[in-house]
Formats: sequence, structure tokens, C-alpha cells
Amino acid sequence: MKAVQFADHGGMDVIDYDDFGDPEAGAGEVVIDVKAGALNHLDVWTRRGLPSINVEMPHIPGSDAAGVVRETGPGVTRFDEGDHVAVSAGVSCGDCEFCRNGEETMCTSFRILGEHLRGVHAERAAVPQENLVHVPDHVDWTVAGSASLVFQTAWRMMLDRGGVSPGESVLVLGASGGVGHAAVQIADYAGAEVYATASSEEKLRHAEDCGADHVIDYEQTDFASEIAEQTGRRGVDVVVDHVGAQTYPDSLKSLAKGGRLLTCGATTGPNPGAGLDRIFWNQLEIIGSTMATPGQVDDVLELVWDGTFEPKIRDVLPMSEAAQAHEMIEGREGFGKVVVKPDSEFWQHGSGCPRSHEEDR
Repeated sequence: MKAVQFADHGGMDVIDYDDFGDPEAGAGEVVIDVKAGALNHLDVWTRRGLPSINVEMPHIPGSDAAGVVRETGPGVTRFDEGDHVAVSAGVSCGDCEFCRNGEETMCTSFRILGEHLRGVHAERAAVPQENLVHVPDHVDWTVAGSASLVFQTAWRMMLDRGGVSPGESVLVLGASGGVGHAAVQIADYAGAEVYATASSEEKLRHAEDCGADHVIDYEQTDFASEIAEQTGRRGVDVVVDHVGAQTYPDSLKSLAKGGRLLTCGATTGPNPGAGLDRIFWNQLEIIGSTMATPGQVDDVLELVWDGTFEPKIRDVLPMSEAAQAHEMIEGREGFGKVVVKPDSEFWQHGSGCPRSHEEDR
């Protein structure tokens, strides 16, 4: 089979789309024919290399994918050949105290497909049955292959960990990204008043389409000052900040007394100043969150499958152009998700995206 892969960490030039050994279904595993998969910032960080993670080389990236069950291994009971499925990338042990209490994302050996383990951006992938969810046959592959990671992350962070409730005010930073545009939709669904930041007029309009009530161009104005003005200096109840060191101080400034800062990532760096004086004086909460439990994944993806939530697709590329897809993510081009399809699938069935690449064939 063909797979996106790299044998060394580095820039986009380390990415290849080349032959890789066919996967086999081990005990409890399912082999799927991949139809589509989406990139996340996690793919960029993994390709560059993370200091605390040693991956087996060559490494196949990709935490999001969807496809058709090709083969089931011994002990598989949840899926049959021909089923439509999507990947949920969090891998837990099932035995530690957190797993036994239904908190799989706190597992003492928690790992993520595509980061710690070989991922799913390939023509075929072997995946534990616990890491697959059923997809209704009517759901488009670009939707099924791009929703899981960002919507489960935003869902758990905002509703389970963050407790966002009707009537609260929520500021979502980086609303044009994967988690950001999912968070805007979930905040709107929860009945909150939604503020969102982005870096262009086009991205701001997309954020409004996702449910933002107020939008702020953070390149034209200081978002903390804008929040203070728009809220009568009160601040918002919740800030969703997955940007990290660059925005953290202003995120704290944007919170009302007793407010909550929710974080699931740190794109611009993990170690800002703590801001302890503001935290204790204003009695703020800093709440971290990672991925979601199987039940939470089922809950949010049902709302994707029925159209309540929609992963926005900025482009669809063949996997042989994975380096270009990485460049789009790294350069923060456009709004929403970048999807890749195996070349055979892309050229046989089309990109599934309004922006066609047929002219590049």
C-alpha cells in the first residue's frame, strides 16, 4: 500500500508518499480502507519532533481518518466487513484507576494514534476496535474523516470539564482553526453568548457562520481591550485558549471574576508567566483538557452525523501532496480543516471539495 510517512524529523521536505507494508488485523483490531483523513496541528508538531516522544520510524502521521472495514481480527465484536467507520485516536490501557473510573483520557499510559503511535494517513490502517466509531452511510467521507479529534476535544473541554451553560459568555481564540471552529459551534449549541477572534475579514465571517455573536480581528485590535469594551469592563465567563504563551496573559485579562480559562493545547508555547496574582485575586480557574472519553466521542459525533455540527473544509488534497497540506496548517491558511485522501481515492472519486484539483492531475 501507499502511505504518508517520514523517516526523520524536520521540515516539510521529510514527508514522502511511498510504499509501506500492508497492515494486518491483530487480536481486537480492524483493518480499514481509508477514504479520507484530516490534518491537525499535532501532525506538524510530530513531524518536527517532540522532545518527550520517541516514535518508531518510519512514522505514518495522522490522527483523523474514516473508511470502510476491510478485515476484522480475532475477538472483534463491534464491526463487520463493509461497515463505515471513523477513527477516534486516543488509546488507553483499560486497566489503570482512571480507565476503570471511566476517565480514559487520564490513563497513566494514554497515547494518540499519529503522535505516539503510527497513524492513519495511508491507503489502509489497522486500528483497535475501541478506537473506531460507526458512521452512517449517508455521511460524506470528508466530514467523517475530519470531525473526530477537534469536536471531541472541544466537547469534553467545554461541556464536561468547563461546564459552559446557557447565558454565559465565552471567548474562543483562534476560531479559524480546527478546535477553534468546533468550540464556536459547541458554545453556540450550549446557549452561550459567543465571542471569537480570527485574523481576517473572511475568517471572521466564517466564525459568524459557525455561531459567533461577536467577532474580533486580533491583528487589528487588542482582543483583551476589545472584550473589556464590549462587556462594560466585566469580562467573559469562559476563555477557550489553545494558542498558549502568546495569548495567555490577555486571556486572563479577558476573564470576569470567577471566570474559567479552558486549554487543550499551546501552539505558541507551553510556558507563559503564571499570572498568579490575577488568578488568586479574581478567583479564576485554569482547566486543562485532552481528547474525550468513548461516551463523549459518541455523543458529539452523533451531532456531527445529523448535521447539528459541521467540520468546515478549507481544502482536500491527494495524500501525495501531504507536504502542501502541512504547509497550509503551518501557515494558518484559510478556515477549517485540511483533508487528504489516498491518491487512488482522490483521482477515482474526486476531491469532494468545491475547490477541485483535477487541473493538477
